Amino acid sequence: MATNHLLEIKNHGQSIWMDNLSRDIIESGELQNLVENQGISGITSNPAIFEKAITGNGIYDADIEAGMRAGLPTYKIYESLVFADIRNACDILRPVYDATKGLDGYVSIEVPPTIAHDTQATINEARRYCQEIGRENVMIKIPGTNAGLPAVEATIAAGINVNITLLFAVASYVNAAWAYIRGLEKRVNEGQDISKIASVASFFLSRIDTNIDAKIDAKLQKGVDDINHEARLRAVRGKIAIANAKIAYQEYQNIIASDRWQALAAKGAKVQRLLWASTSTKDSSYSDVMYVNELIGHDTVNTLPPGTIKACADHCHVSDSLETGVAEAHNLIESLKDPDININIEAVMSELLVEGIDKFVQPFQSLMNSLEEKLKVLSPV
Repeated sequence: MATNHLLEIKNHGQSIWMDNLSRDIIESGELQNLVENQGISGITSNPAIFEKAITGNGIYDADIEAGMRAGLPTYKIYESLVFADIRNACDILRPVYDATKGLDGYVSIEVPPTIAHDTQATINEARRYCQEIGRENVMIKIPGTNAGLPAVEATIAAGINVNITLLFAVASYVNAAWAYIRGLEKRVNEGQDISKIASVASFFLSRIDTNIDAKIDAKLQKGVDDINHEARLRAVRGKIAIANAKIAYQEYQNIIASDRWQALAAKGAKVQRLLWASTSTKDSSYSDVMYVNELIGHDTVNTLPPGTIKACADHCHVSDSLETGVAEAHNLIESLKDPDININIEAVMSELLVEGIDKFVQPFQSLMNSLEEKLKVLSPV
């Protein structure tokens, strides 16, 4: 029988979560099979995933009609559909949550992307989502924006599991890690338990390479003065996201070595794991498992879309790769400042964060519009 490399990865201290959720995979038993037999130990969702799941899928029609008969507004109908899927997925993953003592077994759901820049609204929605879903293994996704990080701190202090999402820059990850720590410290100061709270910091990958590769390709298309210049440009193509992630992991190690973290760990705190997100390669010339093979390491999570899960089970090359080539990673990032390359990585990361929120707002609004249309079709004349 062929080796399932997803199961091998677990032996290297990395958890594999799936970046996909729909009622079809819950009701067909596919999710149960992935959890029980394929080594999937968590789920991440986002507005784009739910738009794809709900739009044009008759499996939700009975619940949409029930919501309509109950006189619910469109947004509340949306929530009723999504919360039901999240609860059912949480129940399927509960045995993993119990077996790993709360390390894994989580299902992530995003607060509405339209409030990404509103701290108090984010705190309110995180609390409400957690309460209404009513599952210990739900994890609320909050974007790592300037407004999001104080919300993370308050939400952790309230005892809610948090997935800090849309992290691109290493500095943003570090800020997210300290927001988690401050939230735990608040709980300690209030004499509350911190041993049952979990958090991941979702660090995005392929979008970085897509953005930087496009800039490199534009420079190459314009024409370069010599072969060495061209070689220097080509040397960073498809390499920056992984280099950036390796540097972030070094920062993670510095943070968990700090006195403030050690004091929390002594009280039972769980480390906030780095989670690799946006892991399907967008350039067909790259390996389809590039963002898995290169970033396997302890106390991390990789969240994979279904296609990458299949590819990885089949042909991932599993090794402790995350702490290799760290000096080269620093050199690669530094090389972007080279006049021959001249790419401002800070500007790229800022651009990606703005785009990232937009990429969730658009499908969220599109889903609301689709639900409105469906309500018109289903409503009795």
